[in-house]
Amino acid sequence: MRKITFIAILLLCICNLAKAKEKVIEQPPFIAWSSTSIQIDKVVLSDTATVLYIKAFYQPKQWIRISGQSFLKDNNGETYVLRSGIGIKPDTEFWMPESGEAEFRLVFPPIPASATSIDFSEGDNVQGAFKIWGIQLKGKALPELLLPQEAIVQKVDINNTLPEPKFEYKEATFKGKILDYRPGLISKITPIVFDPVKGAYEGAEVKINNDGTFATQIKVPATTSVALRIFGKMISSYVVPGEESSIIINTRELCRQQSKFHKDDKPYGEAVYFGGALAGLSQESFKCNLNPSVMDNYRQLFRDIAGMDAQAYKDFIYGKRATILESIQKASISQALKTVLINQVDAGTAQAISLTEMAIKQAYAMEHKMKNEEAREYFKTTQIKLPENYYADAFRPLGSLNTMALLYNPRLTELVPYYLRHWRDELVKAWGTDKGVYFDINKANELYSSIKDFTPLTAEQEVLLATLPPACQNELREGNEQLLKTIEANKKKTGYTIHEVGEVSDENLFTSIISKFRGKVILADFWATWCGPCRMANKAMLPLKEELKGKDIVYLYITGETSPLKTWENMIPDIHGEHFRLTDAQWSFLGDKFDIRGVPTYLIIDREGNVKHQKTGFPGVAQIKEELMKVYD
Repeated sequence: MRKITFIAILLLCICNLAKAKEKVIEQPPFIAWSSTSIQIDKVVLSDTATVLYIKAFYQPKQWIRISGQSFLKDNNGETYVLRSGIGIKPDTEFWMPESGEAEFRLVFPPIPASATSIDFSEGDNVQGAFKIWGIQLKGKALPELLLPQEAIVQKVDINNTLPEPKFEYKEATFKGKILDYRPGLISKITPIVFDPVKGAYEGAEVKINNDGTFATQIKVPATTSVALRIFGKMISSYVVPGEESSIIINTRELCRQQSKFHKDDKPYGEAVYFGGALAGLSQESFKCNLNPSVMDNYRQLFRDIAGMDAQAYKDFIYGKRATILESIQKASISQALKTVLINQVDAGTAQAISLTEMAIKQAYAMEHKMKNEEAREYFKTTQIKLPENYYADAFRPLGSLNTMALLYNPRLTELVPYYLRHWRDELVKAWGTDKGVYFDINKANELYSSIKDFTPLTAEQEVLLATLPPACQNELREGNEQLLKTIEANKKKTGYTIHEVGEVSDENLFTSIISKFRGKVILADFWATWCGPCRMANKAMLPLKEELKGKDIVYLYITGETSPLKTWENMIPDIHGEHFRLTDAQWSFLGDKFDIRGVPTYLIIDREGNVKHQKTGFPGVAQIKEELMKVYD
């Protein structure tokens, strides 16, 4: 009996000793992250392993994946490669439950007691890699942060009115600094420019210096916004032609505010400090929590308006507008910001009005649980009855959209080309004029659409161009001249081949297209010249094509007549591969054959001509490569 008691006590001591060697850091503070999708609930350190307890927050029924290349790096520079996952299998799709929340553990080798912090990374070669930097292993506080002198909080005068925007085509300087920066955090950023004429576009990549500073010149036609998506947050700043704007990004505070575990902790200062042109307005806008959108949740909108006619729908939208405007007027913010927000509310209202018939039909289809074919037939044949002068009457209260305040509105870059372009006559009726900044921007945007589609301006378009403000003229002329140079240079390019389909039956169409490439792996890309995601994907694929150069892989590009012939011919010299342009009937036949519901759609075809993989939407370079190699090998 004594022997048994002694053994039990000995085992208990051993267990307690084992526990004593295990250190648990609950919800450790950290410096920065690349995404809010995974967050560290705790770190368990022992003599045998380092275990990260991860909580994932992502869209229900969507997947995330943890790379098997993941590693930890401690503050001494030592690296510890992932051993295994518990509750998740590395390099395998992990599907999120209906709740959008999940838990798993990642196991790494043990870390020495001398380490004070670790970085987690999936690796620099993993697209969209999860990374978390500066995870603290000692104490519940981050090291003290010393702010630079220029990191000041702008004083806001609530009586400040919105200054007249500058309407001039010149370079604006946009610079900044990332606090807590160290090489490896991020190496470059890509600003999103909300250009009134061109629409929103990604500017040139900007290199981040070793001290965390960056700077770039962005040529814009007017006062507008530039945004950075960084550390899980979109940061917008106003820029002014010929002037300088700056931001200082406090990574630890920016990430703390978004953290599920640390959002109630003591702040580390401001998340972003603004300087230079319109710094006060940029700061106010960034910190403002008012939502100016009248329709930010489409599914809820369709539920709310089910059964409504056009007049009831308009009254519903204007009721939401009135509620939002009231909250803006009551807010303790400057008159300048109120003017900007009111313009955004009106932009959202105009968008909602422009979608009247679509919204009513969609609400009806959802309410009656229509399936695809039934819904398509309903949308095609049903006419929504509208009161006389419906659109003119509905647009009339939105005259703020034809004032210079419109240039401060980032919604302008989607409002003009996507929602209001076809309602020009109704807007003229509503506002009693065809003059003003809205109409100038609308014309400029239409002209730029031609340039964007690789079609130089015609003599008739040049006449229209001459009626626009000088800033618009200068930007468009510069763009047109650059296009002409590009087209001329493209005439000398090689690496692409245009093929004719020839006389062939629909049943043999695809077999005929791929027949000359038999024996090689084919990546077939169904695309269109007007498809922004298609063009972005073509650009993103360039490094992969170079990496796989010399392998028996054919890049096959198939488009239809919706891609204008001259646009297509001018565009494809930069898209190396084999090109086919089909008739509408041929495109429709292949669309039905492969159930293509959108572009881009990718097919991966083996050496015998069998389709082994199909995907609509660009899945990213890494996944394209993975699926290609499965077939290639």
